[in-house]
Amino acid sequence: MLGFVRTDNEALVSCLGDPQRTVAAYRELLRRADAALGAIRAGLSHHSAAVREGCCRLLDHLVDTESMGLLIAMADDPDAEVRIAAFHALACDRCKGDTCAPGADRVLEPALRHLADDPDPRVRNRAAELVGKFAHTDPRAVAALRASHAQDPSPAVRKKAGWYAPGGTIYERTARRPG
Repeated sequence: MLGFVRTDNEALVSCLGDPQRTVAAYRELLRRADAALGAIRAGLSHHSAAVREGCCRLLDHLVDTESMGLLIAMADDPDAEVRIAAFHALACDRCKGDTCAPGADRVLEPALRHLADDPDPRVRNRAAELVGKFAHTDPRAVAALRASHAQDPSPAVRKKAGWYAPGGTIYERTARRPG
C-alpha cells in the first residue's frame, strides 16, 4: 500500500526519520488520526530528531489535551527543528479544530525564555508568535516583544516581534474591538 514492510503505527512513526518515506508515513499517520496518537506521542522521545519533529508536526493537527504537556516539553528539545515545530504547534490555532489552545499558565514561560535566549533565530521567531498570542492579556508578553523588537540580533525576529507588539500590525488586527 505505502511501500512499507510494516505499516503499524510505530513503524510509520519511525519512517518519519527516513527522507524517502517521511511524506507517505506522515500522511498515513494523519489519516489514522486518534488511532495513531499513542505511537505519535511515543515518537516524541525517539532518538531521531526528524522523527521528533514529524511527531510535533502531526500533533499540530491531532493534538488533544492528553498530548499538550508532551508538546510543551518539546519546546526544550536539543534540536532546533524540533523546537520550531513544537512552537508552531503550540501557537497555531488554524490546525486545531475544536481543541482548546493551551493558556499562558502553561506555555508563556517557555516561549518567553526561548524568545530571549534561544541560540537559533528561527526558534526565537516561532517563540515570538506564541508570546504574541498573549500580548493583549499579559504585560510580560508585551515587555518581551518590545525588548526583542528593539534588540534581537536577527532582523527577522525584530520584525516579527514588532508585528505582535502593541502598535504592530498583528497586534492591531487581533485587538478586540468594543461593541
